[in-house]
Order: sequence, then C-alpha cells, then structure tokens
Amino acid sequence: MTADQGRQPSPENPLAGLTVLELGQFIAGPYAGQLLADLGARVIKIERPGVGDPFRLYVTKPRIPGYGHNFLGFNRNKESVVLDLQKPEGRAVFRKLAAQSDVVLENFRAGVLDRLGVGYDVLKQDNPKLIYCSISGFSEDGPYKARPSFDTVGQALSGMLYLFSDPADPRMRGPTVADQATSMQAANAVMASLYGRERTGIGARIDISMIESAIHFMPDAFTAYTESGIDMAPETRTSYSHSFLFRCADDKMLAVHVGGPDKLWLALVAAMGDADIAAHPVFQKRQSRIDNFSMLIDALRPVFAKRSRDEWMQRLAAEDVAGSEINTVSEAMRDPEVAHLGIFEQREREGYGTMTMMHRAVRINGVREPEQRMPPLLGEHTESVLRDIGYDDAGLAALRKAEAI
Repeated sequence: MTADQGRQPSPENPLAGLTVLELGQFIAGPYAGQLLADLGARVIKIERPGVGDPFRLYVTKPRIPGYGHNFLGFNRNKESVVLDLQKPEGRAVFRKLAAQSDVVLENFRAGVLDRLGVGYDVLKQDNPKLIYCSISGFSEDGPYKARPSFDTVGQALSGMLYLFSDPADPRMRGPTVADQATSMQAANAVMASLYGRERTGIGARIDISMIESAIHFMPDAFTAYTESGIDMAPETRTSYSHSFLFRCADDKMLAVHVGGPDKLWLALVAAMGDADIAAHPVFQKRQSRIDNFSMLIDALRPVFAKRSRDEWMQRLAAEDVAGSEINTVSEAMRDPEVAHLGIFEQREREGYGTMTMMHRAVRINGVREPEQRMPPLLGEHTESVLRDIGYDDAGLAALRKAEAI
C-alpha cells in the first residue's frame, strides 16, 4: 500500500512509508497507534460503521458529534476507515488491507479476531512479513482470559494501584497509567520487530497484556521484594527518596524531592533554616528518617506553612534542592518551560473551530514531527483508502449495499 503523500521518509520522520492497521478502541491500542503515527507511520484506524471507537462518544456535547476530547487525545495523525468485521464483505476488505500493510495493531479482548476469522494465523498466510501486535488485559491462554479489563484492573492486579492508594480513604485518582504503559510496550515491540524484519525478512506476532506492562513499569517495586524482602507500601518509595508535598502560606502547593544522600538532606535543612529540625535526633540519620517518615512529614508541614511558595522556590534553588510548583493542567500549559518546549500548537478544522494539538514528546535532530494531522472524523478516509487498494465505484457501491462500510 502506498504511503500517504503528506509524509515523506526523513531522519525526523523515521517510520514514514510504513502502514499500520489499527483496530483500537479507548486507550491502549489507539495510544500505541498514535505513538507510531507521530513517528511518521501511516496509521489507518478501522472503526465500526455508525459508532466507531467508543471514545468518540464520551463527551455528551462535542462541537462535532463523535469528536469528543477523549478521542482527540489518542488519535491524531491517523486516517479513519469504517468497516464491519461482522460481515464477510468487511472481513474480505480487511484481509486485503492487511495483505498490503506492515503492521496490524489490535486491543480487543483476547481471541476476538481469531473468532472473526481475521486473526494472526489467517493474516500471515496472505502476508508472511506482517507484524501483528495484540494488546489485551490478560494473556490469551491464562486463567483470566475471559475477564474484561480496563486501566483500573491493570493497575489493581499488578500492585500499582495499591502503591497509589491511601488505605484510609480508598478512591481512584489521577490519569490512566496502565493503559499508556501497555501502549509504550506495544509500540516499542512493533518498532523492534520492524527492525528485525529488515534483517531477517520474517514477520512477528507480538502479545502484550496490561498486567505485565504495569509490572514492567515499576521494576524496582518487585526487586525490592524479591531481593530485599521489602513488600512496598504506598509511602515506601517516597520515604526512601524523601519526597514531599507541602501546602505553603499562600495556600499553594509545593513538591520537594530530596533524594537519598545525606548531603541532599542537609541542603534541605539549610533551605528551611529551622534549628529544631536540624537538631532533632530522630532526623539525623537517613534510616531513622525513613523509619519515622510520618513523624518527619508532620514536623516539616508547619515549617513550609510559614512562607509563600515563591519564597520556598527561591530558598530551595539557593541550596540546589529539587522542588517544583504543583501545577494544575491549565497551569502546566502556561508554564514557561512548557511554552519553551513548544509541545502544543493551534489548528483549525472546518465545523470544529480551533483545536489545540499536542506534538510528539521526542525531538529528532532538534524538531518535532514535520506535520501534524487532525484526528479523523468517523470514516473520513474510507473511500480514499479503499480506492488505494483497488476498489472502484462499483466495488464501493457493493460494499455499501452489503452495509460493510
């Protein structure tokens, strides 16, 4: 399949010329596809006619129906093709697309595409060089293969959620983590397999579950247990690294990360200028501070409540102590460092208006991706993509009659 003309190979666009079929919904599959698209791959998102990725509908009143902000966050730089894989005509089109693609990326529940007759064993007959990446909540042959899974389940079963939780007030907080960790593992494995294919000429099947991805995201928690016998609790890591959150005199929040060596603790003591903290016998040695971490927090809170956050930032900087303002999302977007990085740009879409697009995180040769493309409308590229693989007016009409597109 020919690459779209808007993306030409270059050192800054390393995956240009490669075609990825993404059967992704919600986060884990789509974010992996977006990571590949951000690096130049042509990512064709296969969606159900009339519905598409469920994330399209998460906002009740988007400016364009089916174009909600959840969907927009994980689907830039892609094309959308509607295709009903429940119908034989739709499956035939998909097989034809896969035969001319480099990668198939999917995050359905384990075994779904096999039951539809378009799993890896079928697709590799048409395209032996295909890289097929299957993302799932659980392994396809394990005891939990029939269980549904979302980010919360991945965090919970892996031990990650326990480390994020306050046992006295258990509730979910913050963004999804297990989903994105899985996406990164998947995209990394796809790129490695593509490189391997260049040397061997052989395709690959990749399987990655949310559980193993979440575990791999925090390897030190497991080596702490297996090698040191430490079954980490929510504040174990923060006690070892001396990490704190404080409310300052102006009611603004401050984060401080001291680190391990005693000299860094002494730098914090100097910044605080508090003789009682400096002289307290329990706080003299690092291990004692770790063992009495709750006591240490209680001692530091009233100290930091005496000055404004700006004052503390100046005092911490003077002693070379790592600290930061705790920004809201809107504050982060206005932060001088974020503005300097140029992560965001404004784009226009007819019928939608101005949209703030996020660039890829990495810079190659000092630049972000050469061109940003708006997330696709549902089925926006169906006709052009199918014509690209040989469907003419009559063929498209037949697919519409069969309600396959």
